[in-house]
Amino acid sequence: MNEIYVTGHKNPDTDSVVAAIAYASLRNALGDRNYVAARQDHVNDDTKRVLKFFGFEQPMRLRDVRTQISDLDFDTPPALNSTVTMDRAWDTIQEQGIENLPVINEDGTLYGMLSAANITGYNMQAIESGRVDSIPIFNLLSVLEGRMVAEVPEKSVISGEIVIALPQEMESLLFNTSQSIVICGSQPEMIRRALDMDVECLIICQSEIKPEWITDAGQTIIIATPFDARYTASQIIQAMPISRHCRTQGITCFHLTDYIDDVRDKMYESRNATYPVLDENEKVVGTLSRYHLLRPRRKQVVLVDHNEMTQSVPGLQQAEILEIIDHHRLADIQTRQPIRVRNEPVGSTNTIIAEMFQQHGVLPSSKLAGLMAAAILSDTVMFKSPTCTKRDIAMAERLARIGNITLDEIGHQLFSSSYHEESSLKDIAVRDLKEFYMADQKFGVGQITSYDSESLMERKDELLEIMSEIEKERGYSFILLMVTDVLLGGTYLLFQGPDDIIRNAFQVEPKDHMVFLPGVMSRKKQIIPMLTDLWG
Repeated sequence: MNEIYVTGHKNPDTDSVVAAIAYASLRNALGDRNYVAARQDHVNDDTKRVLKFFGFEQPMRLRDVRTQISDLDFDTPPALNSTVTMDRAWDTIQEQGIENLPVINEDGTLYGMLSAANITGYNMQAIESGRVDSIPIFNLLSVLEGRMVAEVPEKSVISGEIVIALPQEMESLLFNTSQSIVICGSQPEMIRRALDMDVECLIICQSEIKPEWITDAGQTIIIATPFDARYTASQIIQAMPISRHCRTQGITCFHLTDYIDDVRDKMYESRNATYPVLDENEKVVGTLSRYHLLRPRRKQVVLVDHNEMTQSVPGLQQAEILEIIDHHRLADIQTRQPIRVRNEPVGSTNTIIAEMFQQHGVLPSSKLAGLMAAAILSDTVMFKSPTCTKRDIAMAERLARIGNITLDEIGHQLFSSSYHEESSLKDIAVRDLKEFYMADQKFGVGQITSYDSESLMERKDELLEIMSEIEKERGYSFILLMVTDVLLGGTYLLFQGPDDIIRNAFQVEPKDHMVFLPGVMSRKKQIIPMLTDLWG
């Protein structure tokens, strides 16, 4: 069953991570067992702390949703051991209706590739030469459904010219007796003569075995078979192990994790019709052909807490978007077909998802309810953000009751330790940094929310220096960092870039790359719209 990934935006905050967990939980509770919560980047310290408090693991990391070999319906023909006979391989190819088979070692790793052409080419060569070399006796007994009548212990393989001992051909046996594989029927005289000549192997077809033949075998191996002489002759060459004639050089292999863009390029450079597919342990799991790339099965995703390409997982163009659940402005994501979109003007994506729980009649667990309440408080900054609505407040209170926890307790977990001395200052600065594009401007806006911003502001110069480095590294026109203080109910806005941007956007006079904006708590509603109007 194919997984459907529920993922939030880059540099995920608490609302984004919890939205993925909550919506995957809802869909799975409704019977859709293949929804998986995911995240794009590292989880920040605040979110880690809340997840741990409510007993949740971090969602899996989803680095890319480009189509991979694992997403394709590649073929899974039998993979034959290298010791298998040509006879068995030919039957398999005929039964499966295929042209190529992977050949494997004992541990399942690739030995080579065997084609129908390899088998027919070998058969023609063997028929033309009339001899075989080093065929395992074990294999010969298998293809002839034979039994060993007389064994030479030191011999495990046989070689020689294949001779059907017709009366008119017996004289020819005198010329190379030690390298002959003689096939006889119920012909005691010919059998006796072959034994006297000390042939390599005597195969007796559809005949009773006399005890004296065994006694006089000497260095001749004697095998009895229920088949007639001519069929036996044709089967002897089929006892050869496929390892001798499969292709082992110049094989292009692909892995389950390979992206189809790269696979196409390699296929264009190769003339092979079929390519083995290997797993992470180098074991063969199937075969791939060009036609498998014509209509690839795409990864399926649900986007939560964003609907903007620059904020979404890499490779989204190759994925199939099933749904979008968000509370931000509509942006630039396009889909190949109509999808379900739920975009509402509330302060948190988890408010929307909690309402979906209600609408479907699914009660979240107490732990999940508490976690969703924390996400709402985080995104609305304890209801002080202008993005906060009455719906957010009512839903957070309802979820807290289900979780048997107070909103104050949740707030303490969220904001009392937002700034950690053990975290690098650069990590603090970029952990909630989002990129935006407006007109010809590419810029970043980060946000740090805390109960006490004083310790951070004491390191203002260091923060500005880090911001300058990020601005150059990412090619921004400018960069802003919001240090939002829950108790002060406002934001210290640090910036690197022209003073005019801050002056014109916020109607304030900046000083030393900083301004304090009382009442400003929301990046989405109080920072980005001002910048949008500046270039609108």
